[in-house]
Amino acid sequence: MVRVPNLTRADALSAVRNPLAFIAERWTPTTRTVRRAALAALVMSVVIVVTGGAVRLTGSGLGCPTWPKCTDDSLTATSEMGFHGAIEFSNRMLTYVLCAAVGWAIVAARSQKPWRRGLTRLGWAQFWIVMSNAVLGGIVVLVGLNPYTVAAHFLLSTALITVAALMWQRTREGDGAPRPLVGGSVQQLVWCLVVAAVLLIAVGTVVTGAGPHAGDSSEVDRMHVSWENVAKLHAVLAWIVVTLTFALWFVLKAVDAPRGPLHRTRDLFLILLSQGVIGYVQYFTDLPEALVAVHMLGSCLVWIGVVRVLLALRERPEIVADVPGPATESALTRA
Repeated sequence: MVRVPNLTRADALSAVRNPLAFIAERWTPTTRTVRRAALAALVMSVVIVVTGGAVRLTGSGLGCPTWPKCTDDSLTATSEMGFHGAIEFSNRMLTYVLCAAVGWAIVAARSQKPWRRGLTRLGWAQFWIVMSNAVLGGIVVLVGLNPYTVAAHFLLSTALITVAALMWQRTREGDGAPRPLVGGSVQQLVWCLVVAAVLLIAVGTVVTGAGPHAGDSSEVDRMHVSWENVAKLHAVLAWIVVTLTFALWFVLKAVDAPRGPLHRTRDLFLILLSQGVIGYVQYFTDLPEALVAVHMLGSCLVWIGVVRVLLALRERPEIVADVPGPATESALTRA
């Protein structure tokens, strides 16, 4: 049995002053552990979006009518609040699970040897986005599910997914200077794809804000635009993204690009096709709740796919420290 060292007063003060540094001095995670921590944060950032969609689709957006408490008199949901209160309060509790996942990613990145400051900063960026979105979520409740605040809530969640995906990718790379794997014209095509995907997601929030799923059974204000026209614009943007993705795959094949960008583009194309099928089915079947939830999951996967395609355009090697050779060592010895 390994003996646990005694905690001295100096150790306790050090832990209070800088707990991350205290942990880092006593724990060195493996590379696999750091990657799993970053992946857990990414998975939870997607889960919180899907469960937030479940709150809306079940009409439970005001299941807890106030914030930060669930009611004016109770921090938690009560039995009188029924199903909707339980759904909304459970989604709020998942925020703590998300915080735990992000916290694990921060601790693992800070404790890795050598310390990669960039990874730690990406972890802290996720933390502050989560805190900001929690406050924004409270504002959404306090303003009665105003559709514009709901859209901002989703877009900030998408920003969280972006940073989490970036951190996960960075755990699989070194800290050397990025080296492009494709030419400038291919990079420009990918950036066009990124812009189109951003517009697709933004217009998707308008479709939701103008659509029938208001998020609560009470009278909730909607975006005063034609839902069908916005849905058609959303479909056009989706086809633009699909076309750009197929064009990118064709160009990468033509220029004999490395397997990384090619495979990630293929994966994105398959996700887009699946998402398109779901989108059209839900449109022609009057937006059944189950399909809308799957479509929201698909939206997260599409954006992760786009980010991964963008990041696959370059490689970042490990930084190799200069090791003195035999001649240098002899010169140092003589000196």
